[in-house]
Amino acid sequence: MNSDRITLPKSGPCRLSNLRLHRSHLGETSGLVFDAEGFARADILLRDGRIEAIEAPEHPDRGEPANDCRGGIAFPAFVDCHTHIDKGHIWPRSPNPNGSFAGALETVVADSRANWSAEDLKPRMEFSLACAYAHGTKALRTHIDSASPQDEISWPVFDAVREEWKGRIDLQGVCLFGIDAARDTEWFDRLSALVARHKGVLGAVTYMVPDLDEMLERLFRKAMDLGLDLDFHADETDDIDAVSLDRIAETAERLGFEGKILVGHCCSLARQPDDRVKATLDKVARAGLSVVSLPMCNMYLQDRRSDGTTPRWRGVTLLHEMAARGVNVCVASDNTRDPFYAYGDLDVLEVYREATRILHFDHPVADWPASVTANPARAMGLDDAGVLRAGATADLILFRGRGMTELLARPESDRIVIRDGRVIDASLPDYSELDHLMEPESNEH
Repeated sequence: MNSDRITLPKSGPCRLSNLRLHRSHLGETSGLVFDAEGFARADILLRDGRIEAIEAPEHPDRGEPANDCRGGIAFPAFVDCHTHIDKGHIWPRSPNPNGSFAGALETVVADSRANWSAEDLKPRMEFSLACAYAHGTKALRTHIDSASPQDEISWPVFDAVREEWKGRIDLQGVCLFGIDAARDTEWFDRLSALVARHKGVLGAVTYMVPDLDEMLERLFRKAMDLGLDLDFHADETDDIDAVSLDRIAETAERLGFEGKILVGHCCSLARQPDDRVKATLDKVARAGLSVVSLPMCNMYLQDRRSDGTTPRWRGVTLLHEMAARGVNVCVASDNTRDPFYAYGDLDVLEVYREATRILHFDHPVADWPASVTANPARAMGLDDAGVLRAGATADLILFRGRGMTELLARPESDRIVIRDGRVIDASLPDYSELDHLMEPESNEH
């Protein structure tokens, strides 16, 4: 199904017929018959850039132009709720020396100190967004390294990029720093004000520091004072004593926090004893947290061994147990061609395909397709994203695959991306566009 086979008029009605839609992507399911994987055959009626109706294929012929999608699956436009576009694509000049987490940290710190000017950040951020847009992403949240003096450089660039990409990608920013830095109240107050001024999200990397509870309360109370949501990196380690997810949930519950909280990684949870896991997950559910796993990056970094032996665990968190408790769970891209992950292209279909293999999002498919659409939209507070329903903007992706084994067997590089009821140019930017930012001797060819 090539894009030249889809004809969408600029105005008036048009029908996408013979599609397969998943129940987790639909705001209304009346009249549709779902199979064992949760898919139903349906038609989508578009008018003037919006979805006018979603109907069973047996609708009366009203004479509007139609495109036969031949039973291909359609998703809402993707929502990528955990990325790092400020780090993106620095691998050619700053590769991870050994693939380890420590190697990634040290390499990124060195690269940021040497290179992260506005002139370096902006083209890399825009390159990342161009990739995401071409793959079908409508909304994206990025963490922004915010240790001083980088905060004063990166946030204005982010603001400018967000404005330039408005209408193509809804962009959210989260400050990122080690939570122990919040001990410096003067700096923390200044950073929080900067984040609020740029309409961002307050976030930090949590570690098992002795005063973790005090630092968490400081972040929560600041978010409450400024009306900000929260987003944490938590327990990105195999250390079974890393329990900051538990502490975040307990703090949220104790303070009655009413904003949205998204917690990423939570790798150590999969290593902990069952009784501790159950207690933590009960708190997470009661506190209303959303959790995002980053399967590609976590498998790349976690349990990487220096002695040449094979890793023994997957590095992902317990999404099945969370979903069973009603926790809003997501998967997302995380890092892209930087020392934390050497690969990736901000293609959320790739993320979902790998998550299905790594986390067993199959047999049954259940509602896992929502983990890259409706669930991250909910975590990010987005109303017009992640769901196909009458009245919504016509932002969707048409695939060739007619079932999950077809959809996830191939990259679907010829997918058709529709935004505002129009087929977009889904050409990917060429890596050579970033050559001027890389050291000549380290360029990849």
